[in-house]
Amino acid sequence: MPDPLPLPPHPDTEIESDETVWRGRFPIQRVRFRHRRFDGRMSGPRVWELWRRGRAAALLPYDPRADAVLLIEQFRLPALAAGIDPVLVEVPAGLCDPGETPEATLLREAEEEMGLAPRRLARIGDFLLTAGGSDEHVALYAGEIDAPAAGPDGLLGTAGLAAEEEDIRLRRWPADVAIAAAADGRFANSVTAIALLWLGLRRDRLRREWT
Repeated sequence: MPDPLPLPPHPDTEIESDETVWRGRFPIQRVRFRHRRFDGRMSGPRVWELWRRGRAAALLPYDPRADAVLLIEQFRLPALAAGIDPVLVEVPAGLCDPGETPEATLLREAEEEMGLAPRRLARIGDFLLTAGGSDEHVALYAGEIDAPAAGPDGLLGTAGLAAEEEDIRLRRWPADVAIAAAADGRFANSVTAIALLWLGLRRDRLRREWT
């Protein structure tokens, strides 16, 4: 595994040392640095471990005619480690392959995790997921889809890549129910909550523009 890309230069940051201490799928660097404080002075030396996960993309699948969203559910080991329910409600998401645009990542993940492709996209924003320890930042979009019909519980079946042992459950939610659940703090996945709270603010506009 090659070393991660060097940290980009910044006029208010001095990198004193940069050591790759783990070369697994996602490398970990130990960085010794100084940065300019708000009072104008340089800080004393600081040492952080930095988990290099890189660029990611996520999609909120929204059907403006049915006023419904599709959300996925899957087991997450870090949630178990955090002491919360390890089955999280999420939006389709994934890391960008080298040279891949976030839009291309969205299309790939939507096909793999839902078997659907959005007709058009609306950008929500770009978010750093773990500012205290990782460079992973996600480009988040809403995408127009036709939501399949579902039973009373909203279940649509399962999906995921067998080669990666993915076990994904797909569920259709009325948009107002999903937005209310996000506002009540019921979704531990931050990207899911951000996407749905954004939809709560932009839903009427999307329905006008996409129908």
